[in-house]
Amino acid sequence: MTEIDYRYKDALSEFKNIAVVGASRAPEKPAHYVPNYFSEKGYNIIPVNPKAKELFGNKCFKSLSDIKEDVEIINIFRPAKDAEKIVEEALKRHKDKGDIKLIWLQEGITSKKAKKLCEKAGLDYFEDRCMYTEYVKILPERE
Repeated sequence: MTEIDYRYKDALSEFKNIAVVGASRAPEKPAHYVPNYFSEKGYNIIPVNPKAKELFGNKCFKSLSDIKEDVEIINIFRPAKDAEKIVEEALKRHKDKGDIKLIWLQEGITSKKAKKLCEKAGLDYFEDRCMYTEYVKILPERE
């Protein structure tokens, strides 16, 4: 395994509370089936979707700031142009509540500004990687 693989493995082994910004109601979309997979694997998936009431058996929230419980990973399924604003909201929450450990932008999503904000705040940051793909690659024993 590479150094980055170890970082993915550590994060996915240690952190279990994942807020999914952009979680989808459409079962054919990665923003639905990826978080659903993690929910079935025992992770606490906290969907953020202002247009849905419930996903993956959990209440949906309109924004990160509406979530009362602790969040360890923010998994972003929104266009790259939205990433900076989402990261800014996550960093405000991290400063106020101290509960976010990692920002993860899904495959195909990158943001230089979001990355810089996370680095400045000392938060781990992954981008352009599918959480599901990394999970099955580095934790095959859990399959």
